[in-house]
Amino acid sequence: MLHTSFIEHLQSRFTDFFSTPTSIHGNQDIFGGDTNRSFLLETDKAPFFIKVNASMFGLDMFEKEARGLIQLADTGVIKVPRPLFDGRFKQQIFLVIEYVERGEAAADFWENFGESLARLHQHTADNFGLHENNYIGKLQQSNKQHSSWPDFYARERILPLVIRAGERNLLDRKDVEATMQICTRLHERFPDERPALLHGDLWSGNFLVAANGYAAIFDPAIYYGHREMDLAMTRLFGGFEERFYEAYHYHSPLQPGWQERVALCQLYPLLVHLLLFGGQYKGRVEEIIHRYR
Repeated sequence: MLHTSFIEHLQSRFTDFFSTPTSIHGNQDIFGGDTNRSFLLETDKAPFFIKVNASMFGLDMFEKEARGLIQLADTGVIKVPRPLFDGRFKQQIFLVIEYVERGEAAADFWENFGESLARLHQHTADNFGLHENNYIGKLQQSNKQHSSWPDFYARERILPLVIRAGERNLLDRKDVEATMQICTRLHERFPDERPALLHGDLWSGNFLVAANGYAAIFDPAIYYGHREMDLAMTRLFGGFEERFYEAYHYHSPLQPGWQERVALCQLYPLLVHLLLFGGQYKGRVEEIIHRYR
């Protein structure tokens, strides 16, 4: 439960947002991820969802997340909960967003989801990256822009994390050096593509079946990147149903050799997990390094 003083602060923020007095008459914990606490806020306007973090490791984390949600929602191709406001109360930061009611999956749920992701990836930019840095989990994510995907993936994704993993003795020196060598050959593996707008952290925990029977996505770590990154992420931690991939390929076929790049695209999120959660991910990271060295 949220403290009474926090509830009073939120009521004031809601009142400012709606320009009319708003009361919160209930709140309850919702199971969330590993980074934040989550609650359902019951108000006299509607139910809302709030994420709260007291570690203060990134005061702008929710501000960046809110902008990512808006950018995804503005594409109009898939349901994304819209943020209302973010802020700071005492030693906590928070983000209030639209509450998405859960429902039963429609018969064509996975086909629709695959098509929607293909349509999202059709939103492109001139460069890989983003106009600002953001976060993936509680790690800062560098989005310095590059004209080349191999350069971006090496310099802004793989190398910073593998070096940090080496410094923390999560990987040995030989694996760090082997990864550096892999990064010098990325241009040989990835075909040229336009930068695609990515969710950036699209695994099974970051979508739900909304009341209309179709997918809603949330908790983004957006940037413009190679679209195979989102698809590779969906294959981690259980994967999506095959109908999702068939629909994606039908609407936006991948270039030849994509199967051989899946694990290479998974190296980044697995390095993130290695740094956040420790040695349980070491074996999977080493397996990928040894495969492509």
